Amino acid sequence: MRHPELLIPASSLEVLKTAVIFGADAVYIGGEAFGLRAKAKNFSIEEMAEGIAFAHEHGVKVYVTANILAHNYDLEGVEEYFKELKKIKPDALIIADPGVFQIAKRVCPEIERHISTQANNTNYETYRFWYELGAKRVVSARELSMREIKTIREHIPDDLEIETFVHGAMCISYSGRCLLSNYFTGRDANHGACTHPCRWKYAVVEETRPGEYLPVEENERGTYIFNSKDLCMIEHIPDLIDAGIDSLKVEGRMKTALYVATVARTYRKALDDYAADPKRYEANMDWYLDQISNCTYRQFTTGFFYGKPDHESQIYDSNTYVKEYTYLGIIGDVAEDGRIHIEQRNKFTVGEQIEIMKPNGDNIVTTVLSIRNDDGEEMESAPHSKQSLWILLDRQGAQYDLLRRKE
Repeated sequence: MRHPELLIPASSLEVLKTAVIFGADAVYIGGEAFGLRAKAKNFSIEEMAEGIAFAHEHGVKVYVTANILAHNYDLEGVEEYFKELKKIKPDALIIADPGVFQIAKRVCPEIERHISTQANNTNYETYRFWYELGAKRVVSARELSMREIKTIREHIPDDLEIETFVHGAMCISYSGRCLLSNYFTGRDANHGACTHPCRWKYAVVEETRPGEYLPVEENERGTYIFNSKDLCMIEHIPDLIDAGIDSLKVEGRMKTALYVATVARTYRKALDDYAADPKRYEANMDWYLDQISNCTYRQFTTGFFYGKPDHESQIYDSNTYVKEYTYLGIIGDVAEDGRIHIEQRNKFTVGEQIEIMKPNGDNIVTTVLSIRNDDGEEMESAPHSKQSLWILLDRQGAQYDLLRRKE
């Protein structure tokens, strides 16, 4: 039996550290260029170096995305970028473009090369092709069923790894290769600048009746016809393992630390419980489902794993997320008097009940007794985002615990 890696996204150094502390086996990040999340905060080379060092100190790997579909004018920059990455030693590069793959192979052959889902990896001959070129891992297309993935595993070398998305937002375009954003806004999704037009509201227009917008559903406001539910496979860990998947990947390189902590902690416990005793995994299912719904999401689906999605996998009346908790901040230093330091993310007040979210799965309800700024001045509330604060709670938190408030 394979024991799959839990691979978690990180949009910033703070989120990377959260992912590491809350249970990731590996983290994937993007630099300031050549990745497919140009709107994410992303990492400078210096931040990457610090994040890689932090992760390695905790036994966690770091993969860097370089998965654009490159044009001629990108290639020189890609080569210089890989020379920089060679110095800071990430564990792998995630690549979609064959030309970019060849540059990585030439410039930094000691860094593993993983093939992005953007490369449309739907059959075992494709996996073999990349393996013969020197790839260590291939990320399966999201359109594959569990049976297809299992068949791929049966027909590829044992040391070629399969990585598969198991949680997060679903793209309605084939393997994420979308032209809508470029068409509507001039921002190329395949260069990392997607505006997510799949979340917009649509109606049908008959070509001889311009200006007559016909709703696809009976809703007079139109329909979010391309808006997929979010993927969630927490209930199907045994099937994922049985299929021979080596890495369970969570989508979300633009998500908050609260989202990352929630998903990482829940899947970590589910994987560990199943490895220890499948009956324990089954017994704790209600806890997993409760916890995974504590982060923002757009309802859940199992995607293509058990056959082609039907109309139940789409959301037609809204593009909004379900949100049960608000992220307040992550605990940094802890003073001798018990005060904790945070860089505040959302407003809270003295006397309010909040929660301390701990990596081990505990959620501790606590009351805010006092808030002070860096000058030691007492405050009744913390209204300004990213303000540096010292907080006294009636329950003690530790470094890297998260603070959140139930809505």
